[in-house]
Amino acid sequence: MKESHSLLSLEAHQAGFLHDAQDRATEVARAPKKPINWPWGALLPVFFLGALEIGSALDLIPSRLLPPPSEIAQTIYALAKRDLFAHIAVSVARVAAGFSIGALLAVVFGVLVGMHRRAESLLEPSFQALRAIPSLAWIPLLLLWLGIDETPKIVLIAIGAFFPVYINLVAGIHNVDRKLLEVGEIHGLSSRDLIRRILLPAALPNLFTGLRTGLSLSWMFLVAAELIAATKGVGYLLSDGRESSRPDIVLAAIIILATLGKLSDSLLKHIETRKLRWRDVLASRPD
Repeated sequence: MKESHSLLSLEAHQAGFLHDAQDRATEVARAPKKPINWPWGALLPVFFLGALEIGSALDLIPSRLLPPPSEIAQTIYALAKRDLFAHIAVSVARVAAGFSIGALLAVVFGVLVGMHRRAESLLEPSFQALRAIPSLAWIPLLLLWLGIDETPKIVLIAIGAFFPVYINLVAGIHNVDRKLLEVGEIHGLSSRDLIRRILLPAALPNLFTGLRTGLSLSWMFLVAAELIAATKGVGYLLSDGRESSRPDIVLAAIIILATLGKLSDSLLKHIETRKLRWRDVLASRPD
């Protein structure tokens, strides 16, 4: 009797194990498969480069004005064997320094203007007037004030990064629900805690929009900055190619700038996605 009872218990245990395994297999089979992320964004550049290569091979496009992609690739390879990575490192360091300074100042002034009406009345008109000044117009003044070393280059990039971050942050703070601030005041939060725990988290989507826009403008202002007596940098390569009538170097520098800008923006977008994954918005909808 004991043996038969043990056999029945063993069979029941095996049957339960098989039933659990079948349930897990069914759940796995019913689980939605993750969609394959095809690199659709690469289609247009590949098509454009292929059309240029074919047009140059058929003599439809003058290569002296617009070299084929194969020649540009050879130029980039030749530059890489020399000092291309040193130029890239210098440009990245300038953009990183200028963008960090400009974004930090924009956050400070953005919070100040967004929180206080008197500060907005005092600073906003001047900031809007300064925002309208073109980047090249700052160069003579920065040269007179700061000389020709690294300082005017970083300051010019910081100016380019400042205004997009500032404007978007102020707009984000102004659009924060007033009820959130009232709840914070009811709970006795100080002004510092209100900024840290309510205002900045609520304005974070606008802040990231400003940061990404400011980062792209930093790369644009880099070219103008490296016209200030620069001997290193991707902007210097661009100017050197123009002065030596080498369109392949000019286009190679443009491609390098576009690639660096895209990589840095993708990094910032990745951080934005992680920090704002709590939002239930259209962009977070699965394909």
